[in-house]
Amino acid sequence: MKTLLKNMEAAFVVALGLAGSTSYLLGADERASAVEASARIATESKMAVVEVTGKRMSELEKQQSLREERGMTAMGEQGRTRG
Repeated sequence: MKTLLKNMEAAFVVALGLAGSTSYLLGADERASAVEASARIATESKMAVVEVTGKRMSELEKQQSLREERGMTAMGEQGRTRG
């Protein structure tokens, strides 16, 4: 039984290595084309523009977010004073 588990572990490690290296090798082309595309967007005469779209927070959502953020900050400060 132990040899079976060791063999399964070895097979898993080999499969993981193959999957990782294949992913890395196949992804190299995609990374190169992404860099190439971004290089075409920005030139000396043309500035790259990033457009961010999203929904604006309502006043109530802003207040809730601020309370949560302040609560997390206060918890972090308490942890530093204790330790």
